[in-house]
Amino acid sequence: MVCGVRVETVEDPRMRPIRMLDQRAGELAKGRAMHKVLRT
Repeated sequence: MVCGVRVETVEDPRMRPIRMLDQRAGELAKGRAMHKVLRT
């Protein structure tokens, strides 16, 4: 889930990466390490 919306249910294909970027930006703002946010 990203911002309360399931990524799988997003109808517009352009919105899926935008939601995922929003989630990563939120994780960085909370202080998570970059390598954990990028899931490497």
